[in-house]
Amino acid sequence: MNEIRDAILSDSLDAVGGLDVPESYRAVVVRKDEQDMFEGMPTKEKDPRKSLHVEEVATPELGPGEAIVAVMASSVNYNTVWTSIFEPVSTFGFLERYGRVSELTKRHDLPYHVVGSDLAGVVLKVGPGVNKWKPGDEVVAHCLSVELEDPAGHDDTMMDPQQRIWGFETNFGGLAELALVKSNQLMPKPGHLSWEEAAAPGLVNSTAYRQLVSRNGANMKQGDTVLIWGASGGLGSYATQMALNGGAIPVCVVSSPEKAEIVRKMGAELIIDRSAEDFRFWKDETTQDPKEWQRLGKKIRELTGGEDVDIVFEHPGRETFGASVYVAKKGGTIVTCASTTGYMHEYDNRYLWMNLKRIVSSHFANYKEAWEANRLIDKGLIHPTLSKVYPMAEVGQAALDVHRNAHQGKVGVLTLAPEEGLGVRNAEKRAQHLEAINRFRGV
Repeated sequence: MNEIRDAILSDSLDAVGGLDVPESYRAVVVRKDEQDMFEGMPTKEKDPRKSLHVEEVATPELGPGEAIVAVMASSVNYNTVWTSIFEPVSTFGFLERYGRVSELTKRHDLPYHVVGSDLAGVVLKVGPGVNKWKPGDEVVAHCLSVELEDPAGHDDTMMDPQQRIWGFETNFGGLAELALVKSNQLMPKPGHLSWEEAAAPGLVNSTAYRQLVSRNGANMKQGDTVLIWGASGGLGSYATQMALNGGAIPVCVVSSPEKAEIVRKMGAELIIDRSAEDFRFWKDETTQDPKEWQRLGKKIRELTGGEDVDIVFEHPGRETFGASVYVAKKGGTIVTCASTTGYMHEYDNRYLWMNLKRIVSSHFANYKEAWEANRLIDKGLIHPTLSKVYPMAEVGQAALDVHRNAHQGKVGVLTLAPEEGLGVRNAEKRAQHLEAINRFRGV
């Protein structure tokens, strides 16, 4: 691994292909024999620092259409948190089912799970049938893993019956020194970004693109008013940028004055601070308060000059969903993914049915959508929202930050990169966007 790291750091990328693939590497894992360790505990008390381990693991066999990537940096997504606290289910069930698909997929069914659904790094080796990528290529990876043996996946790859999220529903993810990916997960690394910056957008940027911009999601257009929950978070920070770039009007919901200031720096003007407004959408565990929905709607109209929102960008789930359905305008769209506060949504169907609103589901992104989302990063139209970076040894704390919402934007993790700021290839382009690239840093 040291030879690989040294070759990359010295820009000897042509030499990478001549290096041997190590027989093992360091990776962040959860263990199958610990999957019951938090049983009976409330979700908020489950601590990723206890379940995420950095261990030496065996390098998997490289199959057709696959690549092994030397990972310089990765990041923490909410699916890493779910994996680490074994909620809503243990991911080892995913690995067992995937292992039954073929002789090759048996590699994934192991007593440990290498986690992580983002990476930035360098292609180390490619399998048979890979022509688009070669050793030495600097890449990022999206997390859609598909088999594409069924016709359903060939119009929209997210509809493939064998669609999985790499590093969550498959093994050998990106929080590691090496990662195993399908070659069609790879995309060019934006040259003006460092390794950790380039690794941060992947999952959330692509998810926000499909959910908000794509015809498979809300199909946002110029002039749309968009309510964005968690507008300074990992997902919402990209949705906010896309709304602004696409000529829409974001109404950004945040939970503190500090987070409100972040979205102002992105260019948003209409901001709702939930902590200041003290919205309480639930009277108790089983009863929602429609008066609070009405109060939210009134606040939105105060900001917009009397308009309701065309689109609600929904990802908190249970806590906010009733309010989201209520505040969308007649004929409006509630587009939903993730459900980070709970999957069992409740809403008053009268406000949906009688006002001809639509609930649209959205999950990650297909290959084309992920490529377009990465292209926006490369063009300097969307920027990373990286706030803090941890070494791999402290990945448990990084996941805890996300679990407790004690973070802004994205939390990065250095894997092979020894320090931040490395990997920039286009300093001139970087200088043009430096303020935007750094606006989440240290907040």
